[in-house]
Amino acid sequence: MKKRKSNENPVSEVIDLFLHQYGLNNQYKEFKLLQSWKEIMGPMVAKRTQNLNIREGILYVQLDSPVLRNELHFGKKSIIKNLNEEAGFEAIKEIIFR
Repeated sequence: MKKRKSNENPVSEVIDLFLHQYGLNNQYKEFKLLQSWKEIMGPMVAKRTQNLNIREGILYVQLDSPVLRNELHFGKKSIIKNLNEEAGFEAIKEIIFR
């Protein structure tokens, strides 16, 4: 009996192809980046974070602590670098802490 060549691709490849064809690749990566906020920033910062969203390369972060907001403001460049490394592309150009 002859083995048949498989036309099947792993699901991850099919999803990647779909996202690429419809121009949703970066939006998906941004979504995944927001989901990984806790791992990137740590549980203490994540606990004080109330809302996150990305619009046109700007990450808006709403915090419930003015002290933490001020502290994170000084580490903005490092945070942007870490987030972009996680995303695999320049997803974040600026962060606005509220």
